[in-house]
Amino acid sequence: MKVYDLAVIAGDGVGKEVMKEGVKVLSAISELVPDLKFNYTNYEYGCEYYVRTGKMMEDDGLKKLEQHDAILLGAVGYPSVPDHISLRELLLKIRQGFNQNINLRPVKLLPYVNGPLVGKGPDEIDMVFIRENTEGEYSGSGGIQSVGGVEQLAVQTSIFTRETTKKTMEYAFEYTRKRNKHKKLTSITKSNALNHSMVFWDSLFKEVSEKYPDITTESLHVDAASMFMIQKPERFNVVVTSNLFGDIMTDIGAALQGGLGFAAGANINPERQFPSMFEPVHGSAPDIAGKGVANPLAMIWSVKMMLDFLGHEDLGDLLLKSIIETLKDKSGLTPDLGGFGTTSSVGDLICSHLRNHIK
Repeated sequence: MKVYDLAVIAGDGVGKEVMKEGVKVLSAISELVPDLKFNYTNYEYGCEYYVRTGKMMEDDGLKKLEQHDAILLGAVGYPSVPDHISLRELLLKIRQGFNQNINLRPVKLLPYVNGPLVGKGPDEIDMVFIRENTEGEYSGSGGIQSVGGVEQLAVQTSIFTRETTKKTMEYAFEYTRKRNKHKKLTSITKSNALNHSMVFWDSLFKEVSEKYPDITTESLHVDAASMFMIQKPERFNVVVTSNLFGDIMTDIGAALQGGLGFAAGANINPERQFPSMFEPVHGSAPDIAGKGVANPLAMIWSVKMMLDFLGHEDLGDLLLKSIIETLKDKSGLTPDLGGFGTTSSVGDLICSHLRNHIK
């Protein structure tokens, strides 16, 4: 029997609600696959924890999380806690502390979902973003001087190391080779304006590309690429980006695939030296928290990504197939998708479809 120890950080707001459905799906898989088991350790880390303790996580939080095979995260955010605290003191702390330098974000319009672009369906909107996840614009280097004075200034320095940037690009090329689509990789840059960091990025992309002659490559400035995502999403297959550009462009991608309720994400430590973390990228949505109407599909899709990473791609495929089958009947979906279902009932439907596939 294969047993996985999972760290579960439900977080805040609707994170707690969608996490229940993610765990529900994994528990259903355990029941259906006798030689596969998941153990869960729950951590209360997040903004509500911060309000109580003054910390986003325990002082030895990383040491505790390191003991697990993977981390599931629900959502983080609370009205009284500034976003820069929640991001830097929990999410970035985990990503950087565990060297999760690959952020993997599928942007795929699923069947039966009405996307916002006329004439663009699942065949045209089907791409994967690979975002450098620990450095770049989110390195946290800089400071503010003369606070409150007329000469107050802020400096934020982007940091790109050759090792991490090259490793991210190599991961993207290898991913492109394996993806069952046309072998094309797009690099997102802005070297006409960022004449140090992005010129460095471009030069490394060109260098790494020479080892992959079978991959078609292109480099696009981030502003042009954002326009093409709306006009010609079929242009993209796999995209490799810096931290900031990837963060922004994948939100455009979320809109293309039907909203943040479909936006799944993975923070990958490629060497598997530390646990990787899997999360929906929507916020904690305090306006609907506790109402039972949050869309759990992004959380469950993130669980599919975790299964893939752990080597159970067959189960991950069946889970995505079950998500798609659930989308057939709009009435059973949550209100954001035009349905009358609840967070819990959507999870139940997906489990029902899973049971039909795994016998």
